[in-house]
Amino acid sequence: MSGFFMPITLYFCFMQKNIFSISSEKDFQETALEVFKYQYQNNKVYQRYCNLLGKSKKTVKAIEEIPFLPIKFFKTNTIISTEQTEEIIFSSSGTTGSITSKHYVNDLSVYEQSYLEAFKLFYGDITEYCVLALLPSYLERKGSSLIYMVEDLIQRSNHSESGFYLNNHQELSDTLLKLDKEGQKVLLIGVSFALLDFIKLYTFNLKNTTVMETGGMKGRRKEITRFELHHLLKEGFGVSEIHSEYGMTELLSQAYSLGNGIFQSPPWMKILTRNTENPLEIIPNTKTGGLNVIDLANYHSCSFIATQDLGKVHDFDRFEVLGRFDNSDIRGCNLMSIQ
Repeated sequence: MSGFFMPITLYFCFMQKNIFSISSEKDFQETALEVFKYQYQNNKVYQRYCNLLGKSKKTVKAIEEIPFLPIKFFKTNTIISTEQTEEIIFSSSGTTGSITSKHYVNDLSVYEQSYLEAFKLFYGDITEYCVLALLPSYLERKGSSLIYMVEDLIQRSNHSESGFYLNNHQELSDTLLKLDKEGQKVLLIGVSFALLDFIKLYTFNLKNTTVMETGGMKGRRKEITRFELHHLLKEGFGVSEIHSEYGMTELLSQAYSLGNGIFQSPPWMKILTRNTENPLEIIPNTKTGGLNVIDLANYHSCSFIATQDLGKVHDFDRFEVLGRFDNSDIRGCNLMSIQ
């Protein structure tokens, strides 16, 4: 069923319902192609990019043929697929003077539904948790989509001790120990450097706490591998596994790893790998390449994004992130820009 002849508000409701009810690969493929056709027609930046590659809604017949927009376009262009006014603009972090990505979000209910349904899928009912957040680099600036999500999870947990922590490390330590002893399920979500700083001051042997890192050294510490990071965090918190969240400003969905650095996406999100020498070529699973993300929750902006992450896709839509391109590694279409 095509949405192009519906009133636009009805079309958005139709797409939102379809996206969050995907239950099979066939559902995903059909919905992704429908979203591509809509975005090709309504997102002028994306349309020009597709046209440069000789692709259009008439020629693309499979998701592997869909062009993936280089993520840096969110820094230099307004990426929107609707004329409706945005509710919020999420922005990425960056060093002083650097250009940050901006994600114009027309409908916050889509973002909220995405992260709430994904959390329920991987972790269950949010009201069972006390949510503690150690996200200083995000909390200290405006426009963070991560802060928006975590603040909402804190409120929805309805636990009196859920909340953000900045420099009050002693209070966080006392709260963790108290809740863990009481048998309360705790989600401690933190940026990597802040979690490392915290366990330099305190060590734990936690039994009822899930520790989730969101990545992000961002010049605050020497970069280390995820294996090294998780080893240090497991020792410091006394837990058997470290969980991870894979998300970014340019996406409205998150993937989660429940341990070992292997991520799983929700049903409306898929990861493909591209050839690092030919970014238009999708390569088979288990081979290392650039990560392309299909995030169907992004239907108001662009759902098909070529990230600057390197990784591998495994069976059952699992994937791992192995690192990032540096500027000298980005070739081909990743160097293109649209004025």
